[in-house]
Amino acid sequence: MSTLSTHVLDAVRGVPAQGVAVKLYHEASLLDSGTTDADGRIGALGDALSPGVYRLVFVTGAYFAGQRIDTFYPEVCVAFVVTEERHYHVPLLLSPFAFSTYRGS
Repeated sequence: MSTLSTHVLDAVRGVPAQGVAVKLYHEASLLDSGTTDADGRIGALGDALSPGVYRLVFVTGAYFAGQRIDTFYPEVCVAFVVTEERHYHVPLLLSPFAFSTYRGS
């Protein structure tokens, strides 16, 4: 079975994004959720992921509201495919009006 972690970086302030709520879905089912730590990381989401399509939903609106910053994106949804047994890492680079992601290691 596969494992999953994530990391959120605040591109505006140039620091890890602490306190971002993240939800993991498989199809329509919520599998797990967590909040980024002081380093902007969640070390493990979900227990053991079988092959399939998953979604990470980052609750970015609440994160920016806590800093009194307006944002265009109240949430960021990243869909990805688990195809083989391995560790998957999905980083998010975040700003109020843009974001990017990639498959990390």
